Amino acid sequence: MSQAAQNGVRASAIEGVVWVKSRHSNGDGSCVEVASLDGGGMAVRNSRFPDGPALVFTAREAEAFLSGMHEGEFDFIVG
Repeated sequence: MSQAAQNGVRASAIEGVVWVKSRHSNGDGSCVEVASLDGGGMAVRNSRFPDGPALVFTAREAEAFLSGMHEGEFDFIVG
């Protein structure tokens, strides 16, 4: 199902993916998890609500976001 995953789908309904959270996660369950989708896309979910909705991004959207993150464009969010 991962190829057909749409925004807002229950994260637990995206079959065949492995959800990963950052090693920087603080252990209280409050973190974001990501999963790689077929075709290079990415799904994101809130680890506190694993059956909640997932945000689904195309490969190009994921690449743009991750590139911006690596370059510090979003540091103001937690800074």
